[in-house]
Amino acid sequence: MTSSNSMEARDSLTSGDFTAAEEPFRLFAEWLAEAEKSEPNDPNAMTLATVDADGLPDARMVLLKGADAEGFVFFTNTESAKGRELAANPKAALVFHWKSLRRQVRVRGPVEQVGDDEADAYFATRPRLSQIGAWASRQSRPLEGRFALEAAVASTTARYGLGTVPRPPHWTGFRVRPVAIEFWHDRPFRLHDRIVFRRPEPAAAWTRTRLYP
Repeated sequence: MTSSNSMEARDSLTSGDFTAAEEPFRLFAEWLAEAEKSEPNDPNAMTLATVDADGLPDARMVLLKGADAEGFVFFTNTESAKGRELAANPKAALVFHWKSLRRQVRVRGPVEQVGDDEADAYFATRPRLSQIGAWASRQSRPLEGRFALEAAVASTTARYGLGTVPRPPHWTGFRVRPVAIEFWHDRPFRLHDRIVFRRPEPAAAWTRTRLYP
């Protein structure tokens, strides 16, 4: 890390002052904004963890597309592995790791699908080739060869020509509604700062606890 902004952000937390935050969403927004200035790639990247039918955890990287007091939103194919797992067990965990800032945020909570209007609005902002890819890709299922994917892309491109590409019925967003959000900041000798916000359900008030590293 060479950014002076990143160094200042790290130095500003050496006294543990972030642990005085009263609620987590504003603090998350501040940390994400700082990460956007210092991370070289995808500051909105996060690990999404789900559980399969056998109870075996499954994790992958996805991109955060919205974060506010209602929760954390990402979009995907509902017929993918993560889509099927969330349909069977609508709970998830997220992890953000901003290496340039030496910070981490962990999120846990129930998951719900976003409304059609929200999904349509976001899909309309995607690049056209990404919209076509959402139709062409049978996500997470076996692919007999690269040519089959390219043929599906070509077929979908021809189908819609120069017109608007509609949102596929199997493509939508999910919102993780957190009941726990933990903020972690690196400190020397592994004496890290950790603070966790918890609530019994998404409509309840937060409690705040500082944790041993």
